[in-house]
Amino acid sequence: MGLTARIRTRDGWAVSHAVVTVTDMTGAQVVRAEADGEGAVRDGTALAPGAYTVIVTAVGYAPAASSAIVTASGRAEVGSVTLARQGGTELPPPGVWTIDPAHSSVGAVAQHLGISSVHGRFTEFAGRIEIAPDEVAKSRVEAVIGAASIDTGNGMRDGHLKSPDFLDVETYPQITYRSTGLSAAGSDRWTVHGELTMHGVVRPVDLDLAYLGTGSDPWGGTRAAFRATAELRREDFAMNYNQVVQAGITAIGTTLKVELDIQAVQGDTLPQA
Repeated sequence: MGLTARIRTRDGWAVSHAVVTVTDMTGAQVVRAEADGEGAVRDGTALAPGAYTVIVTAVGYAPAASSAIVTASGRAEVGSVTLARQGGTELPPPGVWTIDPAHSSVGAVAQHLGISSVHGRFTEFAGRIEIAPDEVAKSRVEAVIGAASIDTGNGMRDGHLKSPDFLDVETYPQITYRSTGLSAAGSDRWTVHGELTMHGVVRPVDLDLAYLGTGSDPWGGTRAAFRATAELRREDFAMNYNQVVQAGITAIGTTLKVELDIQAVQGDTLPQA
C-alpha cells in the first residue's frame, strides 16, 4: 500500500471528509486520496523513492502540510495528522458567552484499587465566559456545579461520594470556579488561572485550555468549543477518606483528573431548542 494516514481533530475526532494530496519535489501531484468515515486514508499507488510533500485539507479546518520520505518499499506512512479548526488560533470574538450544559461535559477520573480508573461526571452545571475586548489576559470565566449531581454509574458509590467523607453535598451543595487570569501557552492553548471552591475549601487551580474553534449552530447562534484539563489532590480539599485494601494499595486514588468539554453560545442566553 502506497499511502496511509489518520486524520484527527485536536480533540481526537476523525475528520471523515479530509483530502490528502501528495506532490513530488517538482510540485506535480502524484496521489490524491480521501479519508473514510474513521478518518483513515489508504491508497495503493506505489510511490518512487524520494522526498514528497503531503498536504491535508478539509472544509472548516486549516490545511496542514508536512514532508515525507518514501523508501524503496514505495510506501508513504504519514501517521496521524491533526487538523485545527479554522478560527482556532485565536480566542472567540469579545463579549459574553454562555456555557451550554446540553452540549458540554464536566468529568473526573480517579484511580481505583491501583489498577483501573473510575469515570464520573456532573450533570448539573452552568457558567459564562467573558472575552475581554482590549487585553485577552483580562478575560474571565465563572462556573457553578451542583455537587449532588455526581454520577459514576453506580448508585452506592455515588451516595458515598455525596457523603461527608467526600463532597458532603448537604453542607456544601455547590462547587464553584472563578478565574483570576489567563496566560498564553501556545498558538491555540492557554492556561486559565483561577480559584476552585469545593467541600468548603478554596484553592488555586489552573486549567490547561485548548480553544477548538468557532462555528454557527442550527438555531442561528454562534458557538465556541473548548477542552480543558486539570489535576486535583483530594487532600487539598479536606477529603482525606481512604481505605487500604491490601499491601498498602488504597481503594481510591489521591488525585483526580478533571476533563472539561465545553460548548459556549455567544450572548447571555441559550437557544430555546
